[in-house]
Amino acid sequence: MAAVLKFRTARGEVRNLEPVPASRLKNAPGAIVDQAVAGRPVVITRHDAPRVVILSFDDFEELARAREPGLGALEARFDELLTAMQKPGARRGVRAALGATSEELGRAAVAAARKPRKARRAG
Repeated sequence: MAAVLKFRTARGEVRNLEPVPASRLKNAPGAIVDQAVAGRPVVITRHDAPRVVILSFDDFEELARAREPGLGALEARFDELLTAMQKPGARRGVRAALGATSEELGRAAVAAARKPRKARRAG
């Protein structure tokens, strides 16, 4: 038997996802939708492999809102970037870029493209 799939709502509630074969969805779509609307989401399976999740619109809206960064988080990130741009090295870089010839900018772009990039941190 497959492991029970679960997800956490934006309110922190843990919900089990009942596995439902695609054939049952084909034969009784209304019952499956009613189950999801009642707050009991389902995972549609095909050959016991999860293929799609059906959940209520309310659960979907909660998940969508939870993924959107709040204005406070965006403001904090902007402040971090602005602070980083005010450091002496950043100021010198901006002055150099604004005063550079097109040839110098071209060489710098090629050099930057050739450098291996550090992995960006999630944020």
